[in-house]
This record gives sequence, C-alpha cells and structure tokens, in this order.
Amino acid sequence: MALSSLLDADRTWMQKAFREAERAFDADEVPVGAVIVHDGRVVGRGHNLVEQLGDPTAHAEIMAVTAACDTLGRKFLHDCTLYVTLEPCPMCAGALVHARLKRLVFGAYDEKAGAVDTLFRIGQDERLNHQIEVVGGLESDRASSMLRAFFRAKRG
Repeated sequence: MALSSLLDADRTWMQKAFREAERAFDADEVPVGAVIVHDGRVVGRGHNLVEQLGDPTAHAEIMAVTAACDTLGRKFLHDCTLYVTLEPCPMCAGALVHARLKRLVFGAYDEKAGAVDTLFRIGQDERLNHQIEVVGGLESDRASSMLRAFFRAKRG
C-alpha cells in the first residue's frame, strides 16, 4: 500500500477512535477511544470506563483488545492495528506486546505516562519477545484539545 493511501486509511480509522473518545467524554470519563482493525474492519472498540466500572485497568486499549480477541476468537492480534487517541500508558503498552499487536497508531503524546515513545518505548524494546510498529502523533491536535477541554471542565 502506498504511503499516502496508508495515511488516508489511518485517518479514517482514527476518526472511529475519536467517536469512542467522545463516548467517554459524554460519560464523564477521560476521553480516550480506541479501535482495532483487522482485514479492513473494526474487530474491537473501546473507550475509558475506569470511573463507570471502578476498575483502574478499564482503559480504552484494554477494552478494545478484549473485544478484538473475543471477536476473532484468539488471544494474539499479530495481524491487527490499534488506533487510539492517546499514547498508551505502561500497562496498556505491556498488554499490546503480550497481545502481539502488529501496529499501533496513536494521536496525542502523553508527557506524564506515555510508554511507547515519550517516557518509554515498550512496544519497540528488543529485550521483549515482540515489537510493535508505532506511528505517533496522528490527529494529535484534536486529541490534545479534547483532553484539555475535559480537564478544564472538571476543574470548573
């Protein structure tokens, strides 16, 4: 696939991740959304549900991985791409390595907890048994704006 058509496809799928982030925002959750794509279709989606479920592991990426594994009937996502609006944290980056995700495309960089490019590079660490192709910063302005609006509203 040509680079420009891959970027167009990435933007299209990222729009679906933003829809999930909007669902989180509307539910008073930190607005992070994720979708997992396999063979041109969404096989898993999720948004933050930490507050609603009272579960610190209920991040968008974890919800999407669980849904994708359920949809595909397997534990490995070696031929899938995850689109997420915020750079994954250490927990999520570790889960993506364990799920053997092929490719990760994220929006905003996370200066406080980013674990695939900002603070750590868990997905590319050659000491681990799997590495992930990572594309960062796609639609980062939109993702950052959504997060800022959420936290501004929370602070009143």
